Order: sequence, then C-alpha cells, then structure tokens
Amino acid sequence: MIDQFINFVIRPPRADYNPDQFLWEKEFSLGGRKYKREDFELKNERGHTLRCSHYTPSSFPDGAPLPCVIYCHGNSGCRADANEAAVILLSSNITVVTLDFSGSGLSDGDYVSLGWHEKDDLKVVVSYLRSNLKVSRIGLWGRSMGAVTSLLYGAEDPSIAGMVLDSAFSNLFDLMMELVDVYKIRLPKFTIKVAVQYMRHVIQKKAKFDIMRLNCLQVSPKTYIPALFGHAKDDKFVQPHHSDLIYKSYAGDKNIIKFDGDHNSSRPQFYYDSVSIFFYNVLHPPGISPTKSKIEKYYDLGDIKVGAGMDENLLYEIIATLRNVTSDTASSSSVPPSISTAKSAGELLADIAPIASLNDPLINGGEELNGHATPQTEDKQSGENEDCYSCTSSNRESWGRCSSLGSDDEITADFVDAASGNQVTVDVLATPLRDNQHTALDSSKDEGKKKAAQITKKSKREKFEKLEALSQRLRLCFQKRINHRRYSSS
Repeated sequence: MIDQFINFVIRPPRADYNPDQFLWEKEFSLGGRKYKREDFELKNERGHTLRCSHYTPSSFPDGAPLPCVIYCHGNSGCRADANEAAVILLSSNITVVTLDFSGSGLSDGDYVSLGWHEKDDLKVVVSYLRSNLKVSRIGLWGRSMGAVTSLLYGAEDPSIAGMVLDSAFSNLFDLMMELVDVYKIRLPKFTIKVAVQYMRHVIQKKAKFDIMRLNCLQVSPKTYIPALFGHAKDDKFVQPHHSDLIYKSYAGDKNIIKFDGDHNSSRPQFYYDSVSIFFYNVLHPPGISPTKSKIEKYYDLGDIKVGAGMDENLLYEIIATLRNVTSDTASSSSVPPSISTAKSAGELLADIAPIASLNDPLINGGEELNGHATPQTEDKQSGENEDCYSCTSSNRESWGRCSSLGSDDEITADFVDAASGNQVTVDVLATPLRDNQHTALDSSKDEGKKKAAQITKKSKREKFEKLEALSQRLRLCFQKRINHRRYSSS
C-alpha cells in the first residue's frame, strides 16, 4: 500500500497521446481567422527534453509582438489540456504555449514532483519566450499541479503579468493527510505519520525533492503578481479550503471564483469568460480589426469540404436548427436530405441560411449586441438604458462591454398602431376625474411599451445565443475535431 501511495505522488498514470490527433492541427481556423501550431523542444537543467507547442496567428497584426500565456497541466495531464485555453485566448490576440512537464506526456523524465521541479521546467520556457521578439508580456495559467508550479515560479519572477490558479493545493503534507481520510485508510495516526516519513525518504531518493518543503503558503505572502483563483465547490481531491488559504495570504491583487463541479470536471463558461477578461486586462493585447460583419463570422467555416466521414444526419440536424433560429419556422421535412460533398461549408450554409438580408431582425440584433448600431439606432439619446451582455468564447470582442439591446424608442410598429388604434370613450365629468383617467391611460401605455421592449430584447438575445452555440457545433463538426478527454488527476 505504501508503494502505491508513493506512486500516487511521484508516478501517477502518464498521458500517452498522438499530437496529430489530440492537439490542434498545424494550421486551423477559429472564428474566421487562421492560426498555426509550432512544435519545439527545450532542454531543462536536468538534461530532460521538454516537448512544447506554440499556438499563434498565421500572420501577426501589423508585425507587432503579441502577449503569451503558458498553460501548465496537472499531474496526470499533458499539453493537450491547453486546447480549451487556445480557443479562449487566441481570439483576443493572445498566443498560447503549452508543454509536457518532465515526467509527463511525451517529455523525458521518470517522475513528477507536483511543482517542485516543474517550476524549473517553466523557467526554461519563459526564458525561451523572452528571447522571442514576437512575444511581449507573459502570463501563466495552471491547473492543479500546474497551478502550484505557476505560483512557485511567480514568487521568483515578478515580471510575469498575471496568473490564473485553478485548484492549487496549499501544502503537500496536509493534502496527503487529508487524502488518507478521503480514501478511508484505516490506520492509527501514529502509524500513518511513520509511513509518511518513510515515503518522504523514498521520494527524496527517487524524485529528488522533499514533500515537507512543498508549501505554497510560504511563497504566497511574498508574491505580488495579479492572480485569479478558481476552485470547484465539490472538489474532494484538493478541497476548496486550500485555495482559500492561499488567497487569504496572497500579497498581490487577487480575486477568487467558486463554481460547481469536482477536481477533474469541465469548467463552466462564466469561469472561462472571467479568465479571458482577466488576461485581456493584464496582458493588454493589441486590438483586432474587424474584417467582416458581426453576423457573417458565425457562418464562416472557410473552404472546408464535407468529408466522407461526416455524419450527414447530425450535420443536417444542426443546419436545420440554424435555419429555424434565423427564420423562426420549424422544418416540415422529416427525412434529412443528402448533402453534396462538392460544396464547401460556406456555400452549404449560404444555401440554407443566407445572411445577405439587411432586414433580418437577427442580423440587426447581432449588430446591436456587438456595439455597432444600425442607421436607425444611431439617433438614440445618450441617456437610454443599456444591458451588459457577455458572449461565449468564439466572440471575445464583446466580452465585458455594454451593448445596446434596444430601447423604448424601438417598439415594434404593430404594437404602436394597435395602441393608437384603440379608441377609448371617456365621459366628461369633473376635470379631476378626467385627468386621472388620462393619467391612467398614459401609464398603461408606458407599461405596455416597456413590456414590448423587454420582449424584443429577450427574443434577440435568445436568437443570438442559439446561433452562437450552433455555430460552434458546426465548426467542430466540419473540422472533425477529436474531443480530448482530460487526463484526471489521481
């Protein structure tokens, strides 16, 4: 049992994967823009080869250097875990570097050290990026062991612009003692402490680090880098109080987010939105010049052809749903038609869901949602109400901004005609009574106008969200993306 617990610390299950299947392609598209993956190798101080990847735009805007985020995986993870980070950050002109730490994935090494030696691997990657003229500011994003690695390195390098620390543990010894209770190892406390001391000696001999010295609470009071902490509420592996302890003792600007899930579960969208906004604020990437209309990019899938391995029934279902979203009509056909493989994705969508109509309320709504008002809305008064709207990861441009979703002046014509067409007969009595009746009529009209405006806003927002979600499914469907399963920490 002791040997199993030692392997649990320094030799968890190792991720064995094919980079061509589990990483993004050498050249790929996201949100209508083209990106590339550059693989490279580095040597750490112990002579181990580290396999790394760098996701960048195919062409840098104006030749200016871009900020970069280094993603640090967990104890059983690999660089494929950074696929989500690439989707979230690339659209903001933030490049992403990911690596297999020594002892993990395809890199050399026999053991992991839960952050002790991994911080030296991270130092090698940071030094490499510092010498790259196309990289400006550098941020760190770590999960579990990667979060501890980022925190330990950040204490030594204050030039890091910002860190996202997801599910970090505060003290390795305390974590091991908690896991004894979680896994219900029924041994006397004295016996457990003796076993831990034996493990400490074996780990020092094999992995060359002391488990008693791996303590984030010793470095957090001396670290001033802006940090965003995240932790799942139902995490039984690294319990949430670990992040609370680090957060309380952390010296720099900080914020913490709690969300549903466990240690290895997928993170919710609002957490990814917060991460994107955090890095956008601390890294200050250059702006993105729009090359096409806001609504058009949701249909743009490039020149990707419908391949023989495509599930036509699934594809038709998604496209039919897109048509229903844009036209508000249900499909009357119960049998999915065959899909021509000669057409590109863009041509196929153009046939089924054309986007050229400027009178489409969804298009106009999308323009308003993204802060580009139509000519009819440019004359709005500056004092009108605006609703704050946060989009999903493929539309980073509007995150954190307030976008006009319409106002009381944009009530539909049918509603106004109906309101004005109803003739109300009022008996002329005393003047005060007539005034009261007019006041009641005016207030009822105002309430009706507000309700109509709210309905219009809600319908536009629902259409926009549905279109966004369906467009993401289409991109993955056309690109035949292999869903990467995160290697769980053990």
